[in-house]
Amino acid sequence: MNGVHDMGGMQGYGPVIVEENEPLFHHPWEPRALAIVLAMGATGRWNIDWSRSVRESIPPALYLSINYYQIWFEGLERLLLQAGLVEPQEIHSAKALVPPVEGVRTLLKENVAATLSKGGPTERATDTAARFSIGQQVRTRKMNPPTHTRLPHYCRDKLGVITAVHGKHVYPDTNALRQGEQPQWLYTVSFDAHELWGADTSASSVRVDCWEPYLMAVAQ
Repeated sequence: MNGVHDMGGMQGYGPVIVEENEPLFHHPWEPRALAIVLAMGATGRWNIDWSRSVRESIPPALYLSINYYQIWFEGLERLLLQAGLVEPQEIHSAKALVPPVEGVRTLLKENVAATLSKGGPTERATDTAARFSIGQQVRTRKMNPPTHTRLPHYCRDKLGVITAVHGKHVYPDTNALRQGEQPQWLYTVSFDAHELWGADTSASSVRVDCWEPYLMAVAQ
């Protein structure tokens, strides 16, 4: 998806301001928003790639006018509607107006620490060989999908070198569309910064994790 969220390498947004001794949260409502998003994610009614896709679909003017946790909460409202857990009128009234959906999994407070420490592993078993190997030169595909992808726009159609092979992992491009995990081989690709941004960059190199469908072999 080409959206305002994909800001890597973009110009015109000003410098990145590093806040000294930055607190974990800036407003009292932020930890509550984080807790609600995590609790609702534990219902299992959506996956992480679907949730990322929904946040990416927030209109650009709104996305740029709200902060990090507001983006999370705005995305949660959309997920609740898409998953059928609430009705539109309930969002606006801020109270339940219809009977709750039955059979929704809940995250009990005594299980929060164990659940968060467990995480959500994405590696899957495979009986197929990786197409690429460490040290091999590859080119990323020139792709502009209208839906979620983890390939940043700034490193599309660029030459790079495989520096790590991570096994097969859930493919976010299909998982976000509820088309199944469809695991694909995952690689770390190192790009010379000049390849990405030209001679004027002060960076040296950038490493990006790329799924196999993002990559093409380069004739040696």
